[in-house]
Amino acid sequence: MPGTIGGTGGQGAGGDAVPAADGDGHTSSPGGLRRTLTFRDLIVYGLLFIAPMAPVGIFGTLQATSHGAITLVYLVATVAMAFTAYSYAQMVRVAPQAGSVYTYARVGLGEGAGFVAGWMAMLDYLLIPAVAYLFSGIALHALVPSVHQWVWTALAVAVTTLLNLWGVRTAARVGFAVLAMEIVVLAVFVVSAAVELIAHGAPRGWAVPLTGEGGFAVGAVLAAVSVAVLSYLGFDAIASFAEEAAGPAVTGKGGRGPGGPDRVARAVLTCLVVAGVLFAVQTYLAALLMPMSAAELAARPGEQGGAFYATVDAAVGGWLRDLVAVSKAVGAAFAALAGQAAAARLLFAMARDRRLPGAMSKVDAGSGVPRRALLGAALVTLVAAVWAARRDDGLEQLSSVVNVGALTAFGLLHAAVIGCFWIRRAGGAPSVLQHLVVPLLGLAVVVAVIVEAAGAAQAVGGAWLVVGLVVLAVQYRGRTGAGGLQG
Repeated sequence: MPGTIGGTGGQGAGGDAVPAADGDGHTSSPGGLRRTLTFRDLIVYGLLFIAPMAPVGIFGTLQATSHGAITLVYLVATVAMAFTAYSYAQMVRVAPQAGSVYTYARVGLGEGAGFVAGWMAMLDYLLIPAVAYLFSGIALHALVPSVHQWVWTALAVAVTTLLNLWGVRTAARVGFAVLAMEIVVLAVFVVSAAVELIAHGAPRGWAVPLTGEGGFAVGAVLAAVSVAVLSYLGFDAIASFAEEAAGPAVTGKGGRGPGGPDRVARAVLTCLVVAGVLFAVQTYLAALLMPMSAAELAARPGEQGGAFYATVDAAVGGWLRDLVAVSKAVGAAFAALAGQAAAARLLFAMARDRRLPGAMSKVDAGSGVPRRALLGAALVTLVAAVWAARRDDGLEQLSSVVNVGALTAFGLLHAAVIGCFWIRRAGGAPSVLQHLVVPLLGLAVVVAVIVEAAGAAQAVGGAWLVVGLVVLAVQYRGRTGAGGLQG
């Protein structure tokens, strides 16, 4: 097993004590996070953030871009994101602390890179929930038009924030019920689609979702993959709960079996595989049932956003279309719940290391939740979501900027694996395959997706990076003036 940095009762990446875990895996430090999340809870948080039916909103776009090979797109995207998931699994065992990629970059690359990784991930963790809340508000407004979508959006923020404040276990239980509902709806779609296909056959051939219409086009598939990988954003949030995973803080402590870090690592990988299977199955069936070809869809860009709903309506009926819409409305709000919780842990970890105001490093004694960090994340998300909900182009504006932050952080994660195992030698004996080849492949995927990102997203991501570098420079000057920066 790799060496563990900041293990039980040890020092964190910034020199602060990490709360120790008792024999049952619960935090023994009164001011620390509580180790109460089971393996199932971690999977629930990851799948909630991703959303089991995440492809619904971009199904039409990917179908048109890939020339009909949408299922192949998601299979390739799953493999591409597996490199990032594997790097997370490596680093969570080395540094099993809250903060996720922020902590890992600090361990593998140093203070400055860690701050940049956390700063860029912050953009993702604060704005992706805002997009999800907006999706929920739009869907609920469509069902109840008399109430404006910004009101529904704000209500969704309020309800899920209260659940998060109640405690991580309570939120996980409610989230499990919502996730079960989403999977049931997905199962209803799968069965209904299968019945329809058995009765009437596939109009364009059973292999078309894998090979494309009119011949396989590598460039078209890769262009679609660069968009499809964004459906997986959220599985990485599981790593932010490393200090709350049940079990000893060190793997296999005292012969008690897998520790919290191992549970988190397995949950990250499992979540990605489950999401990949769900995405492939639903897009395969929907592509077979589509009433129009990919070429026709490409010629009608205005119909791409609702292509999945139109397909379900035409093939099965309006009742299933409405059921999917309701599921997406509720599921989006709880995807935001998981994202908000992850954002709070990131803010908590950065505040604990004095990279953000120290008030956000406080943990509520009753609920075991970093309450101030959670409320800070909720406030930013609320402002962004309501602002977007009150604008006609709000969804487009908000969606265009949420991805570059996460992708930049992913890139630093892969670099951190190489730095930790090969340069700093902090993670045990390095493996060429696990700690060099895999992160380099993952880094290549991330760079390719960033290059394919929209110009507006690149501009906002670049501006956010510049602001972060300025903040880092100010902090560096202050610390060196006060006696030096910790390495």
